[in-house]
Amino acid sequence: MGTKTLTLLIVSLSTLLFAESPQSKEPMEMNTVRVRYMVNELDPAVEFYTRYLGFQVKQERRPNFAMLSKGNLELVLSTPFGPGGAAKPMSDGRKAEPGGWNRIIINVDDLPAEVARLRKAQLHFRNDIVSGPGGSEILLDDPSGNPVELFQPAK
Repeated sequence: MGTKTLTLLIVSLSTLLFAESPQSKEPMEMNTVRVRYMVNELDPAVEFYTRYLGFQVKQERRPNFAMLSKGNLELVLSTPFGPGGAAKPMSDGRKAEPGGWNRIIINVDDLPAEVARLRKAQLHFRNDIVSGPGGSEILLDDPSGNPVELFQPAK
């Protein structure tokens, strides 16, 4: 690759990386993170996240879609059926489904107390509290089997 080609490539990538928003001359900031979870039923999922984990309903289109928020996290809940794009099969025929191991992580101040509160509500955990050099964690399942990691950083 020649020097001119390499320079042009770097300038082009820099332009993309530091793109400005069309409304202002300010660089775009990523201050909100959005995650999508596929859920079997919308209502039990919304109740789980709002009642037990402190999320707020930001937007709802029953029975297939809700957007919840907690701090800078927006959690998009979608059913694997319905009119939305998240419910459409991939070009190879695979369909989105709940479950798996990718997860959101919520920091807590007192993990044992939080686990006791949620066990009292008869919620399902995948494991018991485990500890490592970074802290302690446990995996909580939402009503559709999507994991939520509760994490207490080491002090």
